[in-house]
Amino acid sequence: MQVEREIVFPESPGEVWEALTEPERLEEWFATEVELDARPGGAGGFRWGDGEERRATVREASEQERLVLDWDGGGEVVVELEEVDGGTRLRVVETSPEFGTALELRALAWTPVA
Repeated sequence: MQVEREIVFPESPGEVWEALTEPERLEEWFATEVELDARPGGAGGFRWGDGEERRATVREASEQERLVLDWDGGGEVVVELEEVDGGTRLRVVETSPEFGTALELRALAWTPVA
C-alpha cells in the first residue's frame, strides 16, 4: 500500500522542517507522544491516544530538504521539501506492507481541510 500527498505551506523550508523533526512540534499535529532523533541512524517513536504505536529509524536526513524513515515491521516514509514561490512544497510518500491505523491517521493528517 502506498499513500502520496503533496501540499504547499506558506512557510519557509526551515519552519516546515522544524514541524516535521522536532518532537514538541510533531505532538502539536501528528501524534500524542513523539521521540525523534532526526539524524541518520536516529530512532523514532510515535504514540497516538488510542494506544497505537510505531517505531522507526531515520535512514536519511538532509536538513530542510529530505527525511526518510524506515518503519519497524516494514514500510517507509519519504518526506521531501522544496522552496517555491509563496512557501514550501512538501511531498510525502509512505509505503506500508498493510493498511493500518497509523497509516490511515497519517493519510488524514496530510489531507487539507476545506
